[in-house]
Amino acid sequence: MTHANLMNNYFDPNSVYTEEDFRRRFRMRRHVFERLLRDVQQVNLYFQQKRDRACHPSFSPHQKVTVALRMMAYGSPVDSMDETHGMFESTCLDTFEEIVQVYKDEYLRGLN
Repeated sequence: MTHANLMNNYFDPNSVYTEEDFRRRFRMRRHVFERLLRDVQQVNLYFQQKRDRACHPSFSPHQKVTVALRMMAYGSPVDSMDETHGMFESTCLDTFEEIVQVYKDEYLRGLN
């Protein structure tokens, strides 16, 4: 899924899918996703879109957060993200880890 598709389907003002579709697919409301996206962008430069060596845009922050949330919400294996989102396993794992680091103190409890 490219950035343009993702934006057109879920985030643009006249998006293809409704708020209810968004909630069902992302397992959260759109405003929660957008708050999470802002939070991770503020604390980590990893979530700002850059250009690769060939001057092509890298994965957008929306794409990175979407992949990490789908892995969490659905328990999707990392290697399936390459097939469905075109994102390598290492990028998926890095993204997942970066989001966990932002929220771990607030939402994750230690093991006893």
